[in-house]
Amino acid sequence: MLGSSKAFSGFAVDDLDRAREFYEGTLGLEVSLDNGLLTLHLAAKRPTLVYPKHDFAPATYTILNFPVENIDAAVDELTGRGVRFERYDGFDQDEKGISRGEGPPIAWFTDPAGNILSVLEM
Repeated sequence: MLGSSKAFSGFAVDDLDRAREFYEGTLGLEVSLDNGLLTLHLAAKRPTLVYPKHDFAPATYTILNFPVENIDAAVDELTGRGVRFERYDGFDQDEKGISRGEGPPIAWFTDPAGNILSVLEM
């Protein structure tokens, strides 16, 4: 029944205007705002819905992963745009916040609402 549905994902934030400024301005994503909801237009124009939630609490897991060819260059670029990279216990992270242990090199950061995002080298 749903096998051919054009499903999409979504997540909540506490302030849609700040989210739009961050995702569009800081990260450089294509976004649109319709009916009080923000849509991120990701790879191949895949929509991801961003919606306000009155009793919002940030996700405690990574909600979006951005694959990059060169993680050092991506982290440097994002740092230059004001993004601060997170540090987590149990991960061996370098001075930039990049974990180069198990799995691909990855670095985590948060959106203004506190949701966790990452760049990872693939």
